[in-house]
Amino acid sequence: MRMFVAAGSLMLAACTAVPAEAPGAQGSPDAPAAGSVETIRYETQACYGFCPVYVVTVGSDGTGQFEGGQHTAVTGPRSFTVTPAQFADFKQRLEPYRPQGERRVADPNCGGRLATDMPSVDVTWTQKGPSSHLYVYYGCNREANRAMFEALRTAPEALPIAAFIGSR
Repeated sequence: MRMFVAAGSLMLAACTAVPAEAPGAQGSPDAPAAGSVETIRYETQACYGFCPVYVVTVGSDGTGQFEGGQHTAVTGPRSFTVTPAQFADFKQRLEPYRPQGERRVADPNCGGRLATDMPSVDVTWTQKGPSSHLYVYYGCNREANRAMFEALRTAPEALPIAAFIGSR
């Protein structure tokens, strides 16, 4: 009886399907080289009111991750894909404000003009080498920073996440 059980186990093990690697999977010949995928992490932060609070991370490889926090249509993580054109559009909207290293547009760098209870955004670009990081408080010298604030605020419109965010 033991021999039949052992033989049956071996036969079942031999029938186990091993999935083929999907194109672009780690280790496959057409996978992006480690570190060559550019990612952009865009995080909104709370205001005094009903501002949507979420984190979205997209990669030049087409991956996307949305995590709704507060005042969004969905809460928790959601995966999605982006086309090369959508990634390029999102990146292009943010690129003029990408610092070399770190930049903080917030108190005490507001020149005495600071509105309270406004939301903020935290953007991190990562690829090979050092990352770039931009933190912007939308109440910091609003007149002088109007164009940058508008570009940062509307950049996520380039991504297929409107249904996750909901109405603003």
